Amino acid sequence: MMSFKLRTVLTAIFATLSLLVSLTIGYIFSQKSFLAVETEIGHSLMGTASQASDKLDRFMWSRSGELDLLGRMAALENRFEPAEIQMLLDQLQDSFPSYSWVGYMNPEGKVLAATDGILLGEDLSERPVYQEGIKGKFIGDVHNAVLLAKLLPNPTGEPLQFVDISFPVKDSDGKTRGVLAAHLSWAWAKEVEESILAPLFHEEKDIEFFIVSKKENTVLLGPKDWMGKPLTLPGIEQAQLHKSSWTTEKWPDGKEYVTGIAYSQGHLDYEGLGWTVVIRQVQSTAFASVSDMLWFNIWSGLAVTVLFVLIGWWISRKIAAPLMRLTQVANELRAGEQVQIPENKGFSEIEELSRSLREMVVSLKNKDSELVVMQNLAHYDQLTGLPNRTALEFYLEESLETESVDHTLTFLYLDLDGFKRVNDSLGHQTGDVLLQKVAQRLNALSQDKGITVRLGGDEFLIVLRSVGSNPREEARLYAEEIIQSLNKPFVIEYERIQIGCSIGGAEYPTNSGNPSEIIRMADEALYESKRAGKNRMTFYSDLKSDG
Repeated sequence: MMSFKLRTVLTAIFATLSLLVSLTIGYIFSQKSFLAVETEIGHSLMGTASQASDKLDRFMWSRSGELDLLGRMAALENRFEPAEIQMLLDQLQDSFPSYSWVGYMNPEGKVLAATDGILLGEDLSERPVYQEGIKGKFIGDVHNAVLLAKLLPNPTGEPLQFVDISFPVKDSDGKTRGVLAAHLSWAWAKEVEESILAPLFHEEKDIEFFIVSKKENTVLLGPKDWMGKPLTLPGIEQAQLHKSSWTTEKWPDGKEYVTGIAYSQGHLDYEGLGWTVVIRQVQSTAFASVSDMLWFNIWSGLAVTVLFVLIGWWISRKIAAPLMRLTQVANELRAGEQVQIPENKGFSEIEELSRSLREMVVSLKNKDSELVVMQNLAHYDQLTGLPNRTALEFYLEESLETESVDHTLTFLYLDLDGFKRVNDSLGHQTGDVLLQKVAQRLNALSQDKGITVRLGGDEFLIVLRSVGSNPREEARLYAEEIIQSLNKPFVIEYERIQIGCSIGGAEYPTNSGNPSEIIRMADEALYESKRAGKNRMTFYSDLKSDG
């Protein structure tokens, strides 16, 4: 009777443990999958938004360049005959149907040549396309048609929208001979949307595309319910600081969307109109595969549990007691206690298992010790004991994962002034000792909110994490402490050695969002310190302002 109860208890425990393990592992994998899918979709949407933004900018740059070329052709021989210009305008519209209307006005604003004869002879001197174009090159934001609303074909019946381009046409003496203007049909933006989203529609669902004006964040292109309405999202404000991003956030309709955002930054000499491209996907749709995986893991866990119940009931009669003892010891080991796995007599298989487990625990402890030693060797400079480039990469990965707008990473690039002279005059052994002493002084000044790294030779890099209101001043004061510390004499083998220290600084994300680019900027600022007389501190931002 007692034996039967023990088998029942063991079977139940075996089933419960297998179920918990299966569900836990399934849950962990599902969460990992959720994060991986979220990141992948977010980056995909952000990349697609950036691609669309780039296409929009390149399109506008190309069209403005074509008009500029047309104007140069007219001015090449100082020939401004309306008939000749009319021929050029017709050829341009035939080649690029996106031009709904192209016209040439005299300096007073009267239309002398126009595609399809539309507005020919009209006075446009009161229109922005003339008033801005006579001053210089002008590219206007999207607007509804005014004069052309009833003059151009409109089979869809929807309001016509245009983007204006205009600029003065001058002769060889620099005298303004007229204004060349064009209305680009906004329909081409829809073509860009379709070309960008077509590959996604084959694999994804519920994806929507928006183009948002910088002025009042008005939706220029998107779902009909959103057209002409303001769209306010934290990600748009961040993107307008010239930083593409993606996020999962709640929209005004109350639904959660994975959202990719990119800001138009122009192309070459075209500065852009400040459009923001937003691509979103309903969160539930985006993570449908993760939900399916979660249910698959649940049902798989239940199936495995049933199988283990049957196996556990069969084997529990012979190994129940020894197994319980081993389980108890295993739990103690898992809790971090220092215990020995006992020898179990009576069953040769259990005895062999006990012996193997003891050897395994010893082996794992040895491996852990070896891994700690190897990790230290891989992450620290053997000469100075400071973290090396590998440790720097790990630190930056962790720091950038916790990136937020209320903290700044300041990179300080250090180079010792006079170190080569010490090496040449006193020998490399003395130079090595000097580097060790420099590392000791840098460690003495180090703070918990940063990392000090030896890059190689006599070059060091310090990364400071600042959360105050003036991170640059904080970094500057820290740099001055370093210079003062390293200016103090060193004594090596009874020799008094004097060196200096030049420092260059750059800020993340103020100067760049790329850590390697920040290091390069700090290095450039360092060499400015060298050129300015050494033993001083220079910020990369100061270089730009000076230039």
